[in-house]
Amino acid sequence: MDAYRAIITKRDTRHYLPDPVPPDVLTRVLQAGRMAGSSKNSQPVRMIVVQAPERRAALAGCGDYADHLKAAPLAIAVVLLPGGGPFDAGRAAQNLMVAAWAEGIASCPVSMHRQECARAVLGVPADCTVATVLAMGYPDLKHPLSQGRQRLPLDELVSWEQWGAHRPETA
Repeated sequence: MDAYRAIITKRDTRHYLPDPVPPDVLTRVLQAGRMAGSSKNSQPVRMIVVQAPERRAALAGCGDYADHLKAAPLAIAVVLLPGGGPFDAGRAAQNLMVAAWAEGIASCPVSMHRQECARAVLGVPADCTVATVLAMGYPDLKHPLSQGRQRLPLDELVSWEQWGAHRPETA
């Protein structure tokens, strides 16, 4: 799947098949996360792969609305080193999710509302931040990916030159 197709078709899901993600596929996904750009090439993002069911269940207790971590066969925690910015973490997370989707793996980002809990479960130092955890797995297609919600039209999202201005007419 090409990059554009992966981006425009990717949808988050909280429903996964129990099938494990093959190691070679996981390596490609992690490599995509590693290649995300960062401010001044500071590379402040680290990733923790979480496959053990008991650790994913413990991690689910660190975030609100995180129960689907228990059902996902895999999670990847995106961790920021001190001084790293949320934009850097977001870039890495999006690379991970788009690369996974290109491999047929669905994902859903999970906020860790209780940082101390997430750091304890993952063994992360106190000066680091668990920016997000990505639940991942092959999608259970008994549940629709879009949940019937359509994306807003481009004209409602994009202004030209100033807020609320429509696209200039082209000749």
